[in-house]
Amino acid sequence: MPSRRRALLILALLTGVSAASVLLALTTGSMRIPLSQVFAAFAGEGGMFADVVIGLRLPRALAGFACGGLLALSGALLQVLLRNPLADPYILGISGGAGVGAILSILFGLGVAGIAGASFIGALAAMLLVFGLARGDGSWTQTRLLLTGVIVAAGCGALVTLILSLAPDHKLHAMLFWIMGDLSQAAHPELALWTLAAVLLAALPFARELNLLARGPDTALALGARVGALRRGIYLVASLATAAAVAQAGSIGFIGLIVPHLVRLATGSDQRLLLPASALAGGSLLVVADTLARTLIAPRQLPVGVLTALIGVPVFLFLLARDSRPRR
Repeated sequence: MPSRRRALLILALLTGVSAASVLLALTTGSMRIPLSQVFAAFAGEGGMFADVVIGLRLPRALAGFACGGLLALSGALLQVLLRNPLADPYILGISGGAGVGAILSILFGLGVAGIAGASFIGALAAMLLVFGLARGDGSWTQTRLLLTGVIVAAGCGALVTLILSLAPDHKLHAMLFWIMGDLSQAAHPELALWTLAAVLLAALPFARELNLLARGPDTALALGARVGALRRGIYLVASLATAAAVAQAGSIGFIGLIVPHLVRLATGSDQRLLLPASALAGGSLLVVADTLARTLIAPRQLPVGVLTALIGVPVFLFLLARDSRPRR
């Protein structure tokens, strides 16, 4: 099968999986809704089913798809930047900065919009801090960026713990749910969806340069890639993608770690296919995980970050064991 035809087939398959995951989210819940009623709601028919589908479940499903796609896309880009197939978008302290902003906004009683705005500002502040400290005297290496990100993430984690220890008891539940990842307040997914589309459209034209950078900066330079500008662009785009996802849904781990790696195992390392495939697969996985989070012990809901961790930990250990096996 020609490679172009194979790539189109993979993307069509993942698009179908994405649509199926959203339909599953729309029909499944404490009140099960027939698929015919879902299509009737889209056709404009009113009623209780339409209110639940259009008003409650559809925004949450779209927000979950957008956040999962952003995290997976950010993970794929950072794995190229750090040349580490098991790199995670939270490793550079962006999530920690968003956590500090969100927890402070909850502490001061801001609404949903205030939490999203504060977490986004915190993520951008952490991004600028990491990038500024990593550059130092002008030099820049993957190791320096990684170490700086780990230190900033640790500092943000300490600040979050301090705020939690000082917060009043009646606000701790909302804070802990946000830290563990929560889509129950995601009523306006438009910004996350537009951010996902923008990040994907911004990254795809540089897929050839990303393929070269994955082979090493010296090889990329020799073949004409502008390595310095490309690195800064990857870091900026991946950071904005992570910030938008965290601002919408809180800290949701393992999507950006395992999805790009699994997609790479299935499709190869060509970024022209890997980037859109990771976005579709990450979005589908988070929608399914959120559906399980709100139905497993309904009417109570679990934080979706707990479900992604329960899925991601065994998959990560399997991949780690698989990579550590001696090859003949």
